[in-house]
Amino acid sequence: MIRTTLALLVLSAPAAFADEMWITNERDDTISVIDTQTLEVTRTIPTGARPRGIIFSHDHKVVYICASDSDTVQVMDPDTGEVLHELPSGEDPEQFALHPDNRHLYIANEDDAISTVVDVETRTVVAQISVGIEPEGMAVSPDGKIAITTSETTNMAHWIDTETQKIFANTLVDSRPRHAEFTSDGAELWVSSEIGGTVTVFDGATQTEKAKITFDLPNIHPDRIQPVGFEFTPDDAIAFVALGPANHVAVVNMASYEVEEYILVGRRVWHMAFNRDHSQLFTTNGISGDVTVIDVASRKPVKSIKVGRFPWGAAFRPTN
Repeated sequence: MIRTTLALLVLSAPAAFADEMWITNERDDTISVIDTQTLEVTRTIPTGARPRGIIFSHDHKVVYICASDSDTVQVMDPDTGEVLHELPSGEDPEQFALHPDNRHLYIANEDDAISTVVDVETRTVVAQISVGIEPEGMAVSPDGKIAITTSETTNMAHWIDTETQKIFANTLVDSRPRHAEFTSDGAELWVSSEIGGTVTVFDGATQTEKAKITFDLPNIHPDRIQPVGFEFTPDDAIAFVALGPANHVAVVNMASYEVEEYILVGRRVWHMAFNRDHSQLFTTNGISGDVTVIDVASRKPVKSIKVGRFPWGAAFRPTN
């Protein structure tokens, strides 16, 4: 009777949870969960070995985690932190992208030079697509018709027809492409090249190059300017680009493709994610083991939050 009463009290209590930012710590095999209101770590959750890519289902009911050294994608209940099951991801999953149908997960397998397509409902592999050497970045177009894999050693973006699961175009980029992202209307594909020090912009319809963005920071050697992750504002007006060991985020005008300014963050910035209203941007800083919170309006860092060792991926979770 007491247990029943307590359960009813819990179920009837009003929701008091704040939104969350989930950060993968690849050296600790954990996730740090940050309250986006208090900007404090509220939970630390164990994962498989070397967690990197992280993404929520479109309904935010589960979270997918690339446990790279465990050769698996873990599916976790974000409320309890329990690993529900694992998906047959292929070896060394690095990053992934979820199709708009909320069912098909496109996974880059670095060691196997393939992209694996997994049906998350049946937990089966529906396709394995041979791509270039050391695939890393993954993206799916907003209409779900195109998937992209970037291959670090081949220096290409591979364009995949998601109906046939076959490559229909290959486009060259500069050395060591890491991240790919479509604009919200699918008109452009952006690809960062870590060693090349550039971001290439492609026309989404013709797969032709439209622009190449370069970066120049005073008193920082060009070899240290290594673009990796990036995020677009919802209106596709501004791109924030993480510059790796340059320890800055570049603010890029998406109409002119010009860099407007640079924001100093922690050491070895990898990836980033916005909060609910896109007023703040959270960056993962691998070497300094922290997350920098940037105020988007002022383009200034407002807080550094200590997390685990070598934070890598970031994903936002609304809790109500």
